[in-house]
Amino acid sequence: MSMEASQTRLQSAWLRLTPNQRGAVWMIGAATGFTLNSALVKALGQADFHPFQLAFLRTAIALLALLPIIWRGGKEGLKSRHPGIHVIRGVIGGGAVVAGFIGLTLIPLADFMALSFTTPLFIILLAVLLLGEKVRWRRWSATMVGFLGVVVMVRPGAGTLELGALCALAMAFGIAVASTMVKRLPAEETPLSMLFWFSLSATLLTAPLAALVWRAPNVGEWLWLIVMGVLGAGAQFLIIRAYKVGEATFVAPFDYSKLLIAGAIGFFVFAEVPDLWTLAGAAIIVASTLYIARREARLQSDGPESPPVPPS
Repeated sequence: MSMEASQTRLQSAWLRLTPNQRGAVWMIGAATGFTLNSALVKALGQADFHPFQLAFLRTAIALLALLPIIWRGGKEGLKSRHPGIHVIRGVIGGGAVVAGFIGLTLIPLADFMALSFTTPLFIILLAVLLLGEKVRWRRWSATMVGFLGVVVMVRPGAGTLELGALCALAMAFGIAVASTMVKRLPAEETPLSMLFWFSLSATLLTAPLAALVWRAPNVGEWLWLIVMGVLGAGAQFLIIRAYKVGEATFVAPFDYSKLLIAGAIGFFVFAEVPDLWTLAGAAIIVASTLYIARREARLQSDGPESPPVPPS
């Protein structure tokens, strides 16, 4: 089979997916990028880079990575009729990056990733309150079951809400707000425009903080810092695509795929072996996201003749 024929078949299969299913694919890709980014931040933090400097370099390198795309596509794609929303998203997102990087330096990677799974819960609440999205009881139930899986894995107890954990939760909420704001933008706002203005605003926010703690990287460290920035930019682009294509309440639970990715990285890179509680929580989370995907596919295949499920 020729390469062109393979590309045609892949494109045909992609077009057969519903908007929500496409959003789920974008979200899984974003989760992979963000998890790899977090692992790099953890490693660089252990190499005595301050979270302020890492946050600045993360956003600045992501901004630089966009310049060739902007140069090729032209400045027209950066125009926006809603610059205020972009700036607010950038400031909130930049604050979330700083909080998250501080959390990564204070608590284990697995704990950090587990706490980041509260983002979908925040997004669903914000989507209902701010966007007026309707959530059927089955999706509510599956989402709450997924959150229960996070609780099983974390097993909250005395000392859980330390500074690192609070920073991780602040990051989760900030990401949820920034992600929900994507839906407030009109359809003509391009992902490139949103990503550019987000990166620019976050870079300007973190630059003064980084200046206070700056440490000159060596050549090898610069390489990893660049990889960190590119991964962050790519993951941010994918998450924008996910929320622009699909409903926030459907797409958000697929962020739980970070759990499996983080577990694999922990095992193969850091020699971390998950305990039975972690495996049980992972099984619950995966089951809930698979149920949501199958339920959506069934509703789409039933067509308009299927009786609607009353929203909760």
